[in-house]
Amino acid sequence: AEILEGDEKGRVVTFSNDFSQLKTGDVFYLRHLVSPSEGTGVYSVADIYRLPVLVGVAVVFLVLLLLFGGIQGIRGLVALALSLVLIFYLLLPGIIKGYPPMLVAVGVSSLIIIAGSYITHGFTRTTSAAVLGMIGTVVVTGIAAAVVVDMAGLTGYNSEESTYLYFQSQGALDLVGILMSAILIGLLGVLYDVAIGQAVSVEELLRADQHLSRSDLYRRALRIGREHIGALVNTLAIAYVGASLPLLLLLDNASAPIGYILNGEVLATEIIRILIGSMGLVLAVPVTCLLYTSPSPRD
Repeated sequence: AEILEGDEKGRVVTFSNDFSQLKTGDVFYLRHLVSPSEGTGVYSVADIYRLPVLVGVAVVFLVLLLLFGGIQGIRGLVALALSLVLIFYLLLPGIIKGYPPMLVAVGVSSLIIIAGSYITHGFTRTTSAAVLGMIGTVVVTGIAAAVVVDMAGLTGYNSEESTYLYFQSQGALDLVGILMSAILIGLLGVLYDVAIGQAVSVEELLRADQHLSRSDLYRRALRIGREHIGALVNTLAIAYVGASLPLLLLLDNASAPIGYILNGEVLATEIIRILIGSMGLVLAVPVTCLLYTSPSPRD
């Protein structure tokens, strides 16, 4: 292998291929370890160089977004970028510095909701109703997550990453709080779709018939929301199942009783994540409808 970057650029090294995916001509990251006792260097394959593929897929995504999304797609992209900035520069540092993860997650989630909604959809009554509905749902869902996680006795050690994080921080981080924060952040994307869609439904109903009473408006909007809920709860659950597919395959081959498997923290955590997230989606519909229809529709 020829070293392409770094202090040893241009040097050719020879070693046994320990990465079966490599072929002649492939570019990859090379790991160089030096033995402290003997002073000899050992080279090994770290990983295939995938950045060009990632950039290529991102470019295709941007082209499709601009082509079919137009100005609304650009707004959505700006909102996404701002959400990532808030996560990486507020949420993660706040948790690492030892602030209560749940409070940090609720605060950052609220900022993401406010900024993303108004950037994407503008300052309208519909957007405001959706924003208030989402923030209210996040707060209620956070309280529900705290209660259920405590009742279930979850510790937050549901993955290798959590264990590494615990030892890296020397036990300073609240893994239970991080678990609850992850539930809230994971809910935001689908919650945003529910709340905005529901607020727009109420707006369109009101435009179609401005003489609807608040009770009729609420009832008809809720009817639309029920159909939306059925589809999105299924979407959320299937998304979690897809992310946990290797784990489910391992458990499918286990010889332990099904009750014991479901009781295990790894699977119980995922089940609670799905159920709490689904509760948030269900609550978002009536909360958003209620907030939109509470004032007089004619005001």
